[in-house]
Amino acid sequence: METDATSRGDPRVLFVMNLVLSSVFAAVVVWGLDFLGLLELTFVNVASLALVVMAVTYLVTR
Repeated sequence: METDATSRGDPRVLFVMNLVLSSVFAAVVVWGLDFLGLLELTFVNVASLALVVMAVTYLVTR
């Protein structure tokens, strides 16, 4: 069985990977900003930044 070298993978797996990695990145960034006293560490702030990061990575990879 040969594999296609241009295969982009299963979109569902890529979405979940993007969701998890963006969420972890957002949590670390918001925690750092909270540590510096610039932003409060809340679920809304983390989720908002995660959505922004997910959108940017989606646009960059398209």
